[in-house]
Amino acid sequence: MSGFHFREVARTAVQANAVGGAVWGSMSGVRVVLLHALPFDGRMWQAERDLAPGGVVAPSLYRLGETLEDWAQGVIALVGDEPVLVVGCSVGGSCALEVARAAPDQVLGVVLVGAKAGVRPDPVLRDEAVRLLISKGVEAAWRVYWRPLFGRHAPEGVLTVARDLAVDQEVEDLVREVRAFHERRDLTDFALAWPRPIVVISGDEDRTPLPTTAARITAAPNRRFHLVEDCGHYVNLERPIEFRSLVAETIGRISGGCS
Repeated sequence: MSGFHFREVARTAVQANAVGGAVWGSMSGVRVVLLHALPFDGRMWQAERDLAPGGVVAPSLYRLGETLEDWAQGVIALVGDEPVLVVGCSVGGSCALEVARAAPDQVLGVVLVGAKAGVRPDPVLRDEAVRLLISKGVEAAWRVYWRPLFGRHAPEGVLTVARDLAVDQEVEDLVREVRAFHERRDLTDFALAWPRPIVVISGDEDRTPLPTTAARITAAPNRRFHLVEDCGHYVNLERPIEFRSLVAETIGRISGGCS
């Protein structure tokens, strides 16, 4: 993980899409959509570019509109009518549920990483984050809000790569993303009722949300919960091998028609 830089252009990329992400790999088999967390963009998934036999789509969400509903429609427009597995980390997980809600028959399953279906509105935190981004910049916001979300033993190389990707973002893009995240709607009822698979992956050191909070929707049928030890919020960055294994297992279950 620490041996590559997010700014490298993946040799396997077959095309860059119009919103700053990429499309990687073959178009046969299950296709996977990867939706990024704050404060990153689609490049946070570089290590997953060969994750799925049907190819991977990793858009940059904040360029798709002002709300998670806008982002979901943008994602659907990118993939067309093709069936997909949607994987989302943090706010990307919230967007993944919006994609499933907007296209419930097209989405084969959802994987939530450090994400929950519920919402606890916190306009004070939203406004504080926006003010800090505008007044002090991304570096200051990284130190206050996002660096602390990593686990205690996250490798320094991972932290350096993540920080470099964060500070490469435009302030206005992150402000848009912060607002979209805090103003999202509660999709608990949808997540409990939707019949297709939902897999929830949490690091045991994650506090936003707590693993017990993220796992609440897994009481419904066709749900699974995985707790990753010695890991914080960004499981794919901190534990890429374990993360890939869990998603590959989900792809296999979907391909085989198993719950």
